[in-house]
Amino acid sequence: MRAVAVAALVALVGCAWPPKAPGWPGWPDWLPWGRKGPQGDTRYGVEVVDYAGVADFHARALAFYERLSLRRVNSYGTYQDRVLREYFRDEAAFSDYYADLADDLDLAHFEQNRAFQVEVAEFVFDGPGRARVRVRLVGEDGKPLRPFSTDVEREDRWERQSGRWWVVPGNP
Repeated sequence: MRAVAVAALVALVGCAWPPKAPGWPGWPDWLPWGRKGPQGDTRYGVEVVDYAGVADFHARALAFYERLSLRRVNSYGTYQDRVLREYFRDEAAFSDYYADLADDLDLAHFEQNRAFQVEVAEFVFDGPGRARVRVRLVGEDGKPLRPFSTDVEREDRWERQSGRWWVVPGNP
């Protein structure tokens, strides 16, 4: 009995499925094996990422977060840093991100709004040309009589447009 069931299963799997009858719509898009791979949303310029794009993203994101470590975020010199601004599409995006970061460090009572350690905890690719980075910033506690460290976790969004990865401010 089992041999008949196995033979029937092999016959079904081995046959040409789905049938190529006239008017057959093919596999629905919601089935994972019916897709042709990730497709970018060309209206916004988001691109499909290949292996080189993933390696580029990794290197670019790590360089950005390393640049943030040991810097006073609430200082004018850091705000005017041209290298940090190159990770954002425009001035408004940089200002939004920078204000949110400075506010997070202030609310967590970082001493001098400085993170002495920036740890990238996770890279997550959400879709074609979109990624999230979960990062943990660690600094000295700025409250009186607290010789401990404090930390804050953030999740930043990144998008690839025109062959380049950009930090996108806002909620992930």
